[in-house]
Amino acid sequence: MADALLGPAEIRELAGRLGVAPTKKLGQNFVHDPNTVRRIVTAAGLTPDDVVLEVGPGLGSLTLGLLGTAAHVHAVELDPVLAAALPETVTARADVTKLTVHAGDALKVTAGQLTPPPTMLVANLPYNVAVPVVLHLLSVLPTLRGGLVMVQKEVADRLVAGPGSKIYGVPSVKLAWYADSRAAGRVPPAVFWPVPNVDSGLVHFSRHATPVADVSRALVFRIIDAAFAQRRKTLRAALAGWAGGADNAEKVLLAAGISPQTRGEALTVTEFAAIATAATALGHGGKLSPTGRQHEEVDS
Repeated sequence: MADALLGPAEIRELAGRLGVAPTKKLGQNFVHDPNTVRRIVTAAGLTPDDVVLEVGPGLGSLTLGLLGTAAHVHAVELDPVLAAALPETVTARADVTKLTVHAGDALKVTAGQLTPPPTMLVANLPYNVAVPVVLHLLSVLPTLRGGLVMVQKEVADRLVAGPGSKIYGVPSVKLAWYADSRAAGRVPPAVFWPVPNVDSGLVHFSRHATPVADVSRALVFRIIDAAFAQRRKTLRAALAGWAGGADNAEKVLLAAGISPQTRGEALTVTEFAAIATAATALGHGGKLSPTGRQHEEVDS
């Protein structure tokens, strides 16, 4: 695998030949350090039978590392120039028959597009869409058993935060709906081209069973959105807009066994699911969060 990986010189040469200049709009920061690629592949805990989904392969640094371990790699690339060039890059260094390139938006990926079905998500995700991409793929790809993603360090910290933490928020709870997560290390800016002005972090996650059976995920997520839209307020106040009034919110919370004076940042995903179950039983299903926002981004 060592000889197949791309170093700084190869990355620059390849980008120059393709006429590619990394853009902030697409969140492009290409990994050019082979040791970092090896570290990511190792931390992912892949087996030879795994089918990997990689989002944003760019010039192919991580792709080549993944092909050295996995049975197959699906690479989803938004930039049409990079998507078209990836098979040629792989052909010169690895088994291209193990690669399928999908030119398009990862936020529009469906299970029917990916054969064989992916079992692991391993990716250096663009900072600006990292959380939405992870949550979308977990929602539409039930075959994913887990994954390892590299994201902005601040985002990584929020994804793995637990109840009671100041950085615990919408991304933390929604990821916890699907999976157990943990921090898997820090990545310095110097391993990227261009060099970002922040550190990156690795997040490992393993899918688990739905926290509460027979409850609508959409309803649970609306409650989470409402609770953190006004995170400094008590749940009685924060959920008033969703429940049709503070009194209704209080009734739902009491039925769920949760104090109306609690704040959302103190609840586990199981407790949010309990609120949804109680709301359904009482007929307070809610329609929108108080702001109408869908909090898939990092919530402050």
